[in-house]
Amino acid sequence: QLQLVESGGDLVQPGVSLRLSCAGSGNTLDNYPIAWFRQNPGKDRELVSCITSNDDTTYYEDSVQDRFTISRDNAKNTVYLQMNSLKPEDTAVYYCAAPKMGPYCFKLPYEYDYWGQGTQVTVSS
Repeated sequence: QLQLVESGGDLVQPGVSLRLSCAGSGNTLDNYPIAWFRQNPGKDRELVSCITSNDDTTYYEDSVQDRFTISRDNAKNTVYLQMNSLKPEDTAVYYCAAPKMGPYCFKLPYEYDYWGQGTQVTVSS
């Protein structure tokens, strides 16, 4: 059974960078497409970024394109989300997720089977 644990969330000022980590256990993360979602209270969970498991093709939601980068470190069994030029609207709980079957990314939360507990990112001056 794959288990995911996020870390790296923090309270930061606008314009700074953060790197979130999604550490896997129980299985090898590069067997799975891995997605990052975010959610605010009362709102739907939205897909932020995803990386496929066959060729590491990446996807970014429009508002984070050119600011966020998703990557794998297979030696550490970890997927990262590097977030640069953070904005207040990036404030959310960030979750990593994986479906049971790869290799492609899915857009909707219900298509993912494994979830971490989330890490809070707050961008505020």
